[in-house]
Amino acid sequence: MDVADRLDLTLRLVQGHGPDQGQGQGQSQGRVSVAELAQRLGVSEMTVRRDLDVLERQGLVRRVHGGAVAGRPREDGGGFEARQAWQAATKDRLGAAVAGLVEPGSRVLLDAGTTTVHVAEHLAARGPLTVAVLSLQAALRLADRPGIDLLVVGGRSRPGERSLVGPLALRTLESLAFDVFVMSIGGVHAVHGWSEFSIEDAAVKRVGLGQAARTVAVADATKLGVRAFSQVAPLDAVQSFVTDAAAADPATHPGGPQTLDALREAGVETRLA
Repeated sequence: MDVADRLDLTLRLVQGHGPDQGQGQGQSQGRVSVAELAQRLGVSEMTVRRDLDVLERQGLVRRVHGGAVAGRPREDGGGFEARQAWQAATKDRLGAAVAGLVEPGSRVLLDAGTTTVHVAEHLAARGPLTVAVLSLQAALRLADRPGIDLLVVGGRSRPGERSLVGPLALRTLESLAFDVFVMSIGGVHAVHGWSEFSIEDAAVKRVGLGQAARTVAVADATKLGVRAFSQVAPLDAVQSFVTDAAAADPATHPGGPQTLDALREAGVETRLA
């Protein structure tokens, strides 16, 4: 396991001990020990301490006596800048896996989000493609790339996220047809399906689902088992789902295996990257 992947998994393990995982109240709430992390990761406690120092400097964890607690909530309400460094190595693997599912010559609608920025980087090598983007960050990654016909969907840039939302974005999408919609998601739940933290983002995704022949959803494993504020669609509205292999590990993601089983039962092709 390289350093970036180890940092990703360390962060997940710390987050997995948060209060939403059923920890009790009090000073030790959500704490994971250095010894437990070392055992789970198969590295020395000294290595774990160094990794926790790195994550603490990024504001992602907070060191406590003998261990660490999550430094920020996992929900996607913290803004793009606050989240873009999280699990970057994992999200790059997801981006490569999703891009591999897009055939050259396709008309692609690319959603907003930190993971889809990595998808954009890998799509640049899959041309020729027509790519309509719902993210200003994705637009920057694809602008002036050979073989990429870039369309920036109109709309209001949502503060902090730079995702394109609102009536203008909806009207533009309703006038277009796509071969594939690459959809990021705030939460995917075995019972409640696909959901988002923003009502505006959820509305854009619902239209995108209706305008595409096929939808590939992508999310890192922290989104499995999560029910966000605004429902987007039931599980079977999506044809393929790409997430990382940690989603199948109940030790780091208690809601992961159940959600993966529900997706497969709904007929969604599920890939672990």
